[in-house]
Amino acid sequence: MKHGFTVLALIAFSAASLPAAVTYTKDVALILNNRCVECHRAGEAAPMAFTSYKEVRPWAKAIREAVLSTKMPPWLADPNHGVFKNDRRMPQKEKDTISQWVAEGAPEGAPKNLPKAPDYVQGWNIGKPDLVFDIGADFEVPASGTVPYKYFRIPSNFTEDTWVEAAEIRPDKREVVHHVIVFMVEQGARSGGDGGNLLVGFAPGDPPMQLEPGTAKLVKAGTVFNIQMHYTTNGKATTDRSYFGLKLAKNRPARQAITGRALNFGFKIPPGEPNHEVKASWTAREDVEINGFMPHMHLRGKDFKYTVVYPDGKSDVVLHVPKYDFNWQLAYELEKPLVLPKGSRIDCVAHFDNSPNNKYNPDPSKEVRWGDQTWEEMMIGWFTYTVPVQPAVVSQTRE
Repeated sequence: MKHGFTVLALIAFSAASLPAAVTYTKDVALILNNRCVECHRAGEAAPMAFTSYKEVRPWAKAIREAVLSTKMPPWLADPNHGVFKNDRRMPQKEKDTISQWVAEGAPEGAPKNLPKAPDYVQGWNIGKPDLVFDIGADFEVPASGTVPYKYFRIPSNFTEDTWVEAAEIRPDKREVVHHVIVFMVEQGARSGGDGGNLLVGFAPGDPPMQLEPGTAKLVKAGTVFNIQMHYTTNGKATTDRSYFGLKLAKNRPARQAITGRALNFGFKIPPGEPNHEVKASWTAREDVEINGFMPHMHLRGKDFKYTVVYPDGKSDVVLHVPKYDFNWQLAYELEKPLVLPKGSRIDCVAHFDNSPNNKYNPDPSKEVRWGDQTWEEMMIGWFTYTVPVQPAVVSQTRE
């Protein structure tokens, strides 16, 4: 009798020590909702949806491999520099949960355990916008060839200065839209897509603009939106009419958000060069608070670093992207604003790989200079900063 009791006790102890069975409804759906569904749902950038067990199950092994290899969710920042509120890195516990789920056959689990799905407004990540603008015409994208950047000028029809707290671009035909930038051209100012004030942009991995409460961007009365469209052909002719939405601030904000940039137009990357360095800087003309960064290069981009140099000479690396990936134009939003006194400088250093070892390199035998197309290059250190809103609205041109 004593021996039987011991055996039963050991069996009970062993059962209790085993990890609990992992199911989609109880464990995995919540992880996907928090980490993946923002993009992996109908109408968004990802090629497949993860909003139900039926959608997820065929991709179970691929999901496991993507998260274990850190390919997904996409996040390129060096964790040794900066703390970011939109950090997409998946904790090891969540990776282990997905791995165990797949190893156990990816079971569905009890329907009662399914968590509530995220609440998205159909077609928008910022919620229902107050105003929607499109490019003003149907643009015919050819089946092949190179399409130069296209610019569409759309009047805002604002008769008074307007504050925008959120903005989102929705490509009409995602398969041919590489990126979109909406610039604000003030009344009487010269237009153009290579300068001016940036309102919002779209590129793979770039989230919509959603500013903190009490912060907004200024769109001055009479502003014209100059929309830069970069189309890429894919073998099938199509018609695009992309659009963007704005959510307006209900009250005058305490702080004005402005997009700044450090860029270098004059670089020349020699043929075959594996590690060509390009630098650019921006100096604060007043006290500012930095809220986030977005480095931009093309197919030869290798790495990108932002360093802040204070007036007293002290310096800090605030963002380092050691393995830049052109396929993911990520923005890095600081957990806390970075206060920079007047005279502080943002130094950006980028490296480019124009060698045959770069598998994405269009042609390592050519010298590469600044240009719009992906086989050319750019070096832009975008960043967003805020300043106090003064009683009298001042010009937003601070670059």
